[in-house]
Amino acid sequence: QVQLVESGGGLVQAGGSLRLSCAASGRTFSIYPMGWFRQAPGKGREFVAAITWNGGSTDYGDAVKGRFTISRDNAKNTVDLQMNILRPEDTAIYYCARGRAPFTLRAPTGTLDYDSWGQGTQVTVSS
Repeated sequence: QVQLVESGGGLVQAGGSLRLSCAASGRTFSIYPMGWFRQAPGKGREFVAAITWNGGSTDYGDAVKGRFTISRDNAKNTVDLQMNILRPEDTAIYYCARGRAPFTLRAPTGTLDYDSWGQGTQVTVSS
């Protein structure tokens, strides 16, 4: 029943930065983990970043570790993804997702751990 809407995508040169935002509807956002995934043309959906319900723990895919940062504001029902030092291989559609299980102590990293998805926002990095 929840709805997720991503924003902030666009075209950026290699080495630049973008900040994506995901706005969630509903009254129970604050009890679920949230994640970001991406999908490039011809490839499967790849885990990018995730954060627990209270922001106490985060996890990142190997390809983005050290460059991307996930954060959330439960009072505003939003989760953000700060992307720095972007590379052409970061080009993809980025999706926001809500986890299936509330109050987990870890941030899930698998596609099947999430049950609600946004429409996605395109990120294109030129060289």
